[in-house]
Amino acid sequence: MHLMVALQIKQPGKLFRFGVVASQGLFVNFFFLAYLVSPKFCHRFVGYLEEEAVKTYTALLQHIAEGGIPEWTDRPAPDVAKIYWKLPEGATYYEMFAAIRADEAHHRLVNHTLSSMQPDKYNPFKPGH
Repeated sequence: MHLMVALQIKQPGKLFRFGVVASQGLFVNFFFLAYLVSPKFCHRFVGYLEEEAVKTYTALLQHIAEGGIPEWTDRPAPDVAKIYWKLPEGATYYEMFAAIRADEAHHRLVNHTLSSMQPDKYNPFKPGH
């Protein structure tokens, strides 16, 4: 969903969109093969990616709050973001990026937990979390 929001914000041309789709297609296939070899490694890798995403969104939120991106201070969040993260009608980019950061933080926790689990242990997370 984060990618859908980014595409709504940037509204790139067809060449860029093709590059995004092609990159995702390559990554998904390589990641699938890597997951077959070592699920623990893959979960740890994604956990670290999510940690960096949390740091990035935290810096972005601070930058917005300090007025570093004035055009984003009061800009309304895209409808797709309001629907997905159940944001209020008047939600701004700030609230949207705060919701995305919370999402990334949760993904970080899930992936680091799954990476640390023994194969015979029960998954502590409900489906869809």
